[in-house]
Amino acid sequence: MRPIDRPKSIAEEALDRLREAIVSGDLGLGEELSERQLAVRLGVSKTPVREALAQLRLEGLVKTSPPKGVTVFTLSAREVREICELRQTLETSAMRLAMARHAEALLETLGATIDTMRAALAAGDLKAYLAADTRFHLHFFEFCGNTYLLETYQMHLGKIAALRTHLAQKPQHTEMSFDEHLTMQALLAGGRVEEAVNILDAHIDRTKRTYSSTIEDIAAADRAANSP
Repeated sequence: MRPIDRPKSIAEEALDRLREAIVSGDLGLGEELSERQLAVRLGVSKTPVREALAQLRLEGLVKTSPPKGVTVFTLSAREVREICELRQTLETSAMRLAMARHAEALLETLGATIDTMRAALAAGDLKAYLAADTRFHLHFFEFCGNTYLLETYQMHLGKIAALRTHLAQKPQHTEMSFDEHLTMQALLAGGRVEEAVNILDAHIDRTKRTYSSTIEDIAAADRAANSP
């Protein structure tokens, strides 16, 4: 007997749309959010928006703080460093395990994602590139054979993807990032796993070194640096 497919509720649809807006940068880091305005933009009542924001708060993608009310999350330089250290620990372990357990499937999937990234860059489609970039890193967890590693990474995936979008605005960041992805793929294809691990570690470390340790709000710091 085939189970009945349950359609998404309006609150679930609102959650998906708002999460994607944060990850893609349509709603910027530190941006103030209004339930009423979001409801108008989504064409729904405030109730599903309120429910969606409650879930995003649990995921760490929005926060409530007086007097601003609800805002998209932002990070201090210390928090950027900590999330990068988490990534370095998890992603390098997942890469090693994926190559040890499912190397052929991993390499095939990475190759397809690299093709998508290349096509997105050629088309000037930064959103599509960044979505593929996120999938590239997620593939290590999908093939590592450890559900605890995968679930732990997914818990923080929204913040990681939103930070990736934020950093993509910096000069040459995307070009350097793509070159590093190509290098990792080539090294893994050649069986040089530890060299690929070192590139991955340095790839993430570059994000960690982007901000001075004294910066308390990276979104505000970048807005100030980019203002006329």
